[in-house]
Formats: sequence, structure tokens, C-alpha cells
Amino acid sequence: QVQLVESGGGLVQPGGSLRLSCAASGSRIMFSTMGWYRQAPGKERELVASIDRNGGDTNYADSVKDRFTISMNFPKNTMYLQMNSLKPEDTAVYRCKGLLRGDVEVWGQGTLVTVSS
Repeated sequence: QVQLVESGGGLVQPGGSLRLSCAASGSRIMFSTMGWYRQAPGKERELVASIDRNGGDTNYADSVKDRFTISMNFPKNTMYLQMNSLKPEDTAVYRCKGLLRGDVEVWGQGTLVTVSS
């Protein structure tokens, strides 16, 4: 019933910026937490950033802290990841995840971010 739809990935130069969006659909969205994950070839999936149900408590991986910002737009039921000062090592498939009560996970399909000169 609940779906997450991602957008915003693409190709950017080092030092550039992108904003990823994760829109939730359904009659009512009741995620306890949401987050952004990424996975590069040959590496494990890692948690990039997370946000609580109220949109106030945020956490970031050390590798992206001070460069990325996670946020929620509650009227639009959309989560964002603003990515600034992008580096080639940020290249990965980024996926958003929502956690429902009962630890049911809902994942987006993923969007590719490529940072290259």
C-alpha cells in the first residue's frame, strides 16, 4: 500500500550539488524513522543519514557530515537529501527507506549519483 518514489540523481562535477527526493504515497504514511542509504560497487550498503518521525532528530555518516542535509516536508510527505560539495567517492546508488511500526521496511528503487570530472 505504501510506496517510496525517488528522484534527483544524476551526473555532477566534483564540488557540485544535488538534491534527492523521496516521496511517500498511500492513504496515510506512518513511518517511525526514515533514512538515506547508498551502495557503491564492491562495497556494502551504508547508512548516509536518518531522521526521526518528527523530522527533528537527524544523524549523518562521518563521511558526509557537514556536506549533506536530510530534511522532511510533512505537507508533501517527502524526504530530501541535499548534497553539497560532492566528491567522486560519493558516487553510488542512493535509496531511501521508511520504517513502519513492526519493523516493516519500505524501500525506494534507488537513484544513481555519479560524481566525476
